[in-house]
Amino acid sequence: MDASEKLPKEWFLQADYDMDTAQYMFDGGRYFYCIFMCHLSIEKALKGLYRAKLKSDPPKVHDLLFLANRAQLAPQVEVKDLLYELDGLSVPTRYPDELKKMALTYNQRSTEPMLARSRKTLQWLRAQLPR
Repeated sequence: MDASEKLPKEWFLQADYDMDTAQYMFDGGRYFYCIFMCHLSIEKALKGLYRAKLKSDPPKVHDLLFLANRAQLAPQVEVKDLLYELDGLSVPTRYPDELKKMALTYNQRSTEPMLARSRKTLQWLRAQLPR
């Protein structure tokens, strides 16, 4: 099965796995990898919703707001804000310029709330699955 042909259930299984990995990275002090995994988890959940709602393969993009719009979601401000933040952090965590700079920017204090908000958003996204 091609990655784009995954059923919504598989997308969400992988989203859960990635969120658990985000927690593991956080617990190990790998904070910018925690943020990266939060983004990946939410991206996979959005692609699962896209698949469930539109009955077609999600596009191979990383833009969370784009995916949310295409999946016809109407997120509350808190969710929209998180998607926007994670989108803004996607490139720096995928292609870090400087390890020391990343380590200073993403510390326990700045990452912990992002992880908690990502978990909450993943729950909200799961609740949007058609019954």
